[in-house]
Amino acid sequence: MQRFRSMLFAPGNKSELLKKLPKIQPDAAIVDLEDAVPNEEKENARKIFQEFTGSEQTKDLAVFPRVNPISSTHFELDIQALPAEVDCVVIPKISSLEELKEAEKILSQNNVERKIIVGIETVLGVVSATDILSNTLVIAAYFGAEDYVLDLGGFRTTDNDEVFLARSQMGMASRLSGVPVIDQIVTDFSDNERFTNEAYQARALGFSGKLCIHPSQVPLANQSFSYSQEEVNRAKELLAVYDLAVSQGSASAVYDGKMIDEALAKQARRILEA
Repeated sequence: MQRFRSMLFAPGNKSELLKKLPKIQPDAAIVDLEDAVPNEEKENARKIFQEFTGSEQTKDLAVFPRVNPISSTHFELDIQALPAEVDCVVIPKISSLEELKEAEKILSQNNVERKIIVGIETVLGVVSATDILSNTLVIAAYFGAEDYVLDLGGFRTTDNDEVFLARSQMGMASRLSGVPVIDQIVTDFSDNERFTNEAYQARALGFSGKLCIHPSQVPLANQSFSYSQEEVNRAKELLAVYDLAVSQGSASAVYDGKMIDEALAKQARRILEA
């Protein structure tokens, strides 16, 4: 499973910004052909993307295009323009398994076989997330909070109460499907504290990474979704205490003033395995 702690978006029609991506080194660079590109620039964005992915500088960088939604007239044109070097495509606003199958059909009709990262950005998409993520072509999914709340008819708040249930459902869909999910953007890219807090919340809910809209957010995401040395050390200590208790015939023990059992031991093992 590929690791996506950080997914950095860059507008596909801005070649000067794309050239900076290899130095930033996100886990995945998403070249946006959708929201970040006005209609009159769509064709130009496709050409710039083709040139960028064909360059030597992308050799050690995971670069994926976010195409336009399947309901858009631009979707098939985006698919037809995919370079051979690109092995995965990001498809936004997938709301059902039927929509995903329709996208697969269009890819097949154009003799394009690619892995897929899906954008879950509607109420129906969240409700259908487990089915969508069960598709064998899907290797990851992201949660788009802004479009989700628009579809919901609500409004965005800094405390994220309006998306707590949706984020929880995404985490559960990830667990049931075995497909990693990536958390929402933070639009205020100057607010590092909010980004880090959201990343911590997302990790607690089962997310594997976070969407980034600015280079400064990439190291924050990478750090937030990596186990710290302190976490590793505590996991080792906890397991040592627990394993000793088990060897002495007990199914629980006390570590750092707290009761620990097999469930907590499994969490510690997961940290060490990662």
